[in-house]
Amino acid sequence: MHAATIRQLIETGLPGSRADVHGDDGVHFEAVVVCEAFRGKLPLARHRMVYATLGERMGGEIHALSLRTLTPDEAGA
Repeated sequence: MHAATIRQLIETGLPGSRADVHGDDGVHFEAVVVCEAFRGKLPLARHRMVYATLGERMGGEIHALSLRTLTPDEAGA
């Protein structure tokens, strides 16, 4: 799995989002996801939204994903 593929899946699954994904070994990744839809949601709910875009790949092709989820306002602060 490539970081660019994960970025595309997240950005497609969360319209209007912006994802910055990194991973050197192809199974462990870090992502910063900025999305207006996160507004008013707790971190756990935000993470579930991102995981939903990746489906069965989580725990399979993607062994671990460290997430930082922000609204556009939080990202600009």
